[in-house]
Amino acid sequence: MSAALLPTTPLDHAWIAAHIPHSGAMCLLDGVEAWDDTRIRCTATSHRDPHNPLRARGRLGSACGIEYAAQAMAVHGALVGANDGDNAGPRVGFLASVRSVEAHVARLDIFAAPLTIEAERLSGDGNSVLYAFTVRCDAQLLLSGRAAVMLDASALLPGSGAPATNKGEAP
Repeated sequence: MSAALLPTTPLDHAWIAAHIPHSGAMCLLDGVEAWDDTRIRCTATSHRDPHNPLRARGRLGSACGIEYAAQAMAVHGALVGANDGDNAGPRVGFLASVRSVEAHVARLDIFAAPLTIEAERLSGDGNSVLYAFTVRCDAQLLLSGRAAVMLDASALLPGSGAPATNKGEAP
């Protein structure tokens, strides 16, 4: 990631849970340490929780860090959306793709210290955003990559008035 973010008023788990579409144990982030118009830095300790819903066979694989990063991106979107003067309400986004993902460890649950999740908006428009992300524990880089997020995907949800499609259905 680029230059250090200046600290902002920290936002806690309750704030995050109220502003992203993840609830209960699936809301993985503990707080937001800093953010600006293009970047965000969050913390998490849920990787240590034996009841983390992403665990498989008692382990939390490093690929699960993509979900931590996606939630940081969702929080960033909520923060930026709250400051852009758009009163259209919350926007639903979906992770469309990940690229150049590099896992530097096999598991996240073996780290005792909190995770630091950073995301930086590289580009975007009204329909999609490209982020770069990192997941670290202290100074150690655990996972990095890029993610494309499709915005305003709420129009594709059932009951939205948009035509429904079935996966695997021919266009």
